[in-house]
Amino acid sequence: MAGCSVTDRAALLDFKASIVRDTTGILSSWVGTDCCDGWEGVDCNPQTGRVTSLQLERPHGVMKGTLSSSLGNLKFLQVLVVSGMKQITGTIPDSLSNLVHLTQLYLEDNMLQGRIPSNLSQLRSLMALSLNGNNFTGELPPQIGFISGLTQINFGRNRLVPSEIGNLRSLNSLSLSSNLLTGIIPDSIVKLQKLWYLNLSNNAFMGLPSGVENGLPSLLSIDLSYNKFQLGIIPNWIRNREMRDVHLASCGIKGLPQAFAKPETLNSLNLSSNFLTGEINGFLTNMTNLVSLDLSKNRITGFISQFGKQMSPNLKWLDLSNNGMSGQIPSSISNLTALKRLDLSRNQIKGIIPDSMGQMASLVWLDLSHNQLIGKIPETFAGLSKLGHVNFRVNKLCGEIPQKRPFNVFKAVAYAHNLCLCGNPMPPCKRL
Repeated sequence: MAGCSVTDRAALLDFKASIVRDTTGILSSWVGTDCCDGWEGVDCNPQTGRVTSLQLERPHGVMKGTLSSSLGNLKFLQVLVVSGMKQITGTIPDSLSNLVHLTQLYLEDNMLQGRIPSNLSQLRSLMALSLNGNNFTGELPPQIGFISGLTQINFGRNRLVPSEIGNLRSLNSLSLSSNLLTGIIPDSIVKLQKLWYLNLSNNAFMGLPSGVENGLPSLLSIDLSYNKFQLGIIPNWIRNREMRDVHLASCGIKGLPQAFAKPETLNSLNLSSNFLTGEINGFLTNMTNLVSLDLSKNRITGFISQFGKQMSPNLKWLDLSNNGMSGQIPSSISNLTALKRLDLSRNQIKGIIPDSMGQMASLVWLDLSHNQLIGKIPETFAGLSKLGHVNFRVNKLCGEIPQKRPFNVFKAVAYAHNLCLCGNPMPPCKRL
């Protein structure tokens, strides 16, 4: 096995020198003469000793410094990841355009700034490019369209403005969420024939591109949430496709939603913060593979008792909060054995909490607050050991709180404003 290239070792040490603070512990392993042996995040070709992969990512800790231009001397690098370092500042060095073998470039969750350099277009082998979570400004350089094999772009959480992107013909995944994008979604996006994932959420778009009803033939997942759309209805070009994920939160959708043509293909559906009204049980029929459903912050009415009968057994997230649903929680809700998050708060739900909910052992989040529930918290809830959050406040509950973790150690605010709940963390129950 060949030892580390002298040129590559020098380039890595220059990068290390450009980091003035490292609490991740990664760079402390960069000692000795062989960068291919024990240097964390560094991988080499065993025959040549040239560095082929540099992956620096850590959920905890920070690196403070800049991206050294010496990284451009790692001429055989195929993967470059410097993500989650939080305090890497400055700009992308021009020298990165020398990395002609690079296939993956991830510079996520740092503090990089300036414009995205146009000379990245020289990285003709690039297939995945993510600059998510920085402070880049300006337009997406059109020259990036020359990278014919580029299939994934994630430029979310920056300060980019609209630009043409239709020449990225190989693109299958595009995220421009949380930028400064305004006006009409560029018509060129319709030309992306291979695009299956599109996330334009948290911008200020007001209109859809012309021709979209006949474009984007490969689209499976779309997120247009939290822009300035006033769609009125779920667009037919979304509703009539075999979609996997549809997220249209705060898109000005009104009234009773029309059914999807292929509801069985949906994996996640988010229509929260709209103006949906009436009973929607029929709308949810045949969504047999749904994993996540968020209909919160609407004006939905009807009986909650009809809800659990048609829900997917795979459902893990169900949020119906901030609506006008009434009736009693059905005992059949316990059939949702995979459910991890259940939020029914701020409705008009009455009656008792069914004992059967104690069988929902996967729950980690439960919110039944601001309803009109009566009776006690079932003793069967003592088996819900995974719960990390509960909220029963502002109901008409009475009786002893289950005296077993986690219920007896949650904060008292989770049980406040009921009739007579008692036992830890509330005052002791009065014994007759």
